[in-house]
Amino acid sequence: MDPYAALRYKEFRIFLGVRFAMVFAWSMQFIVIEWQVYSMTKDPLSLGIIGLMEVIPAVATALFAGHVVDQKEKRDLLVKCIFGFSIISLGLFILSIPSIEASFALNHLLFAIYALVFLGGIVRAFLGPTIFSLIALIVPKKIYPNAATWSSTTWQMAAVLGPALAGFSIGYIGVHWSMCLIFGCSLMALLNLFRISRKPILNPKIGEPILQSLREGLRFVFNSKAIFGALTLDMVAVLFGGAVALLPIFAQDILKVGSEGFGILRAAPAVGAALMMIASTRFPMHKYAGRKLLWAVFGFGISIIVFGLSTSFWISVIALFASGALDGISMVVRQTILQLKTPDDMRGRVASVNTMFVGSSNELGAFESGLTAKLMGTVTAVVFGGTMTLLTVGFTAWISPSFRKLDLQKDVAAHEAESP
Repeated sequence: MDPYAALRYKEFRIFLGVRFAMVFAWSMQFIVIEWQVYSMTKDPLSLGIIGLMEVIPAVATALFAGHVVDQKEKRDLLVKCIFGFSIISLGLFILSIPSIEASFALNHLLFAIYALVFLGGIVRAFLGPTIFSLIALIVPKKIYPNAATWSSTTWQMAAVLGPALAGFSIGYIGVHWSMCLIFGCSLMALLNLFRISRKPILNPKIGEPILQSLREGLRFVFNSKAIFGALTLDMVAVLFGGAVALLPIFAQDILKVGSEGFGILRAAPAVGAALMMIASTRFPMHKYAGRKLLWAVFGFGISIIVFGLSTSFWISVIALFASGALDGISMVVRQTILQLKTPDDMRGRVASVNTMFVGSSNELGAFESGLTAKLMGTVTAVVFGGTMTLLTVGFTAWISPSFRKLDLQKDVAAHEAESP
């Protein structure tokens, strides 16, 4: 297949630009908040609370969001999501004004930050399913795997630059102007989104009762061994392998590398993932997909353990780079499975379950990491998480031989035959 097939569609290129700006802004904002909160509190649990404040609304509203996405026009819904994020970014920018920040008591300021993060979790519950559904309306079915790879690659490239720039911008222009840059990126994404036309609603059951709609979506996911297996494996791995949430502690207290080193550490996994995803555009992952996913998550667990035990900055960077590269394989395989195995009329609901399983597990993993770091120490918490990831891979491979044998070549061929 042409590795640039999806890029030959103008609206898809615009979509990638919008996604890049949004992920860049979101990932940078999360890092700036982490740094600001830990600098104020010096409490690892406060980092976990940031993740918890985002994961609670994301999980609580995910299924409802999936139902709404399947019932509504996708471009306009994405406009509303990005507008909501822009308002939240503006709020964080205002809170970071030195005079306003100084006027708040510490507990009140933390409450305000956590409240905005909470609202961001609601926005994200709608954002993920909307983006997933919109991709399938921009490109033909025969290039879904290629489009999914480029979309994931763009996500990771933005996740490289966002955290890296956050680390440097905190050091050079401070938290306040870093928040201003984030707000500007969100506005740029919003304006460019209007260059994409509105899309048809492919769901034949418009007006379907919400409970019936949710039951059908959940039933489909749990009955699909390929989708359920991929989501479960990735969820547990991300949940227990969330070492990145503790990077402010490693940067400030263990490796002692400051905000610039923090930016490098935070960007290393995304650099590895982005490079791996670019490579996957030429070497598709659909052949022996189950086996590749299992080995990728296993290697991810090993990398997290090495990072936790390392006392050398560059060994830590290499371990995080490797974890990102292996996570990149996992993401491409999972997105390919979801795009190929999901019917058009259920994309919103399936993506919402993906948000609950995988997307929210990043924040829940941040809370787990913060809590275990407080209970058993930072290094022990990271090693524990990596070990749990290894055990999860072994258990999955043992109980699901059909997932080990999963191969998507027939699904790719069927979509190519179906598309004009």
